Amino acid sequence: MSRIGKLPISLPNTIEVTVAANNVVTVKGPKGSLSTPVDKDIIVKQQDNQLVVERPTEQKRHKAMHGLYRSLINNMVIGVSEGYKEQLELVGVGYKATMQGGILELSLGYSHNIFLAMPSEVTATAVTEKGKSPVITLESNDKQLLGQVAAKIRSLRKVEPYKGKGIRFVGEVIRRKAGKTASK
Repeated sequence: MSRIGKLPISLPNTIEVTVAANNVVTVKGPKGSLSTPVDKDIIVKQQDNQLVVERPTEQKRHKAMHGLYRSLINNMVIGVSEGYKEQLELVGVGYKATMQGGILELSLGYSHNIFLAMPSEVTATAVTEKGKSPVITLESNDKQLLGQVAAKIRSLRKVEPYKGKGIRFVGEVIRRKAGKTASK
């Protein structure tokens, strides 16, 4: 049995879950509503204040999907109740970030500034404190979309291993390399 798949998902009182006839699970909560289609073979049942995901057989395909759909539904439940938050730090001289409307403007040492339109589901704030690196905070109820947006922003200027300049997640540890050494 899948260790993750067999765990029940506990539902807070503020959350409402519906499973449609075509096996689409919809989760509604204080932070919004999310839905995902579940494979027709996987069974999603609501028992008391818990959601249980079951598989019909021990086929390799069913075993693979059992834990996957349990994790996806659990991420939706956490997203609509608490939400997800990701913080990115810009390390480098002259690196700036400003948020205007729904557009994130980044100055990352290229000849032109980079403008990124944020999806409506993701809220972004850019904070620059004196003496510290600028920090971009992304918040959303959709974990997958939030990770995708954060990865896109990070890919604009990846952290280089010599000086550590670039965009990194707050708390991320970068393996630093030694530079050139002069021989005598």
